[in-house]
Amino acid sequence: MNTCAILIIFTIAIVSVMTYPGYSQLTKSGATLENGIWHTTVGKQVQVTTDVTNGQNRAQPFAYLVQIENQDGVVCSLSWITGTLDVGQSLSPSQSWIPTTPGTYTAQIFVWTSVGNPDALSPPLVMKIIVS
Repeated sequence: MNTCAILIIFTIAIVSVMTYPGYSQLTKSGATLENGIWHTTVGKQVQVTTDVTNGQNRAQPFAYLVQIENQDGVVCSLSWITGTLDVGQSLSPSQSWIPTTPGTYTAQIFVWTSVGNPDALSPPLVMKIIVS
């Protein structure tokens, strides 16, 4: 079985109003970006990776959530990791998804205080993925 990982990278600075999406790693994996929409194929592993930096003057617990919805608004994948970033520390958390059905999907990336406390530490990121 051949496995191809597609890496999607965004940058989020905790408690910052600036969000910097970066797309260079995804194109190296064979996916294409056309008019702001990602294109991939069924069965390829999509790796959603976000650079997160704690710009505060204290340690910050966080939850990194990735939610994938199909074109009908049905959540077909929801995953998260939690941790704590020290002052000035950066991390590149990652969650994977393997699409099993062609269609148009929306990936939403959230960085919250915790899974049980959805106070946003950064604005959410949203991207479209077309799976063929």
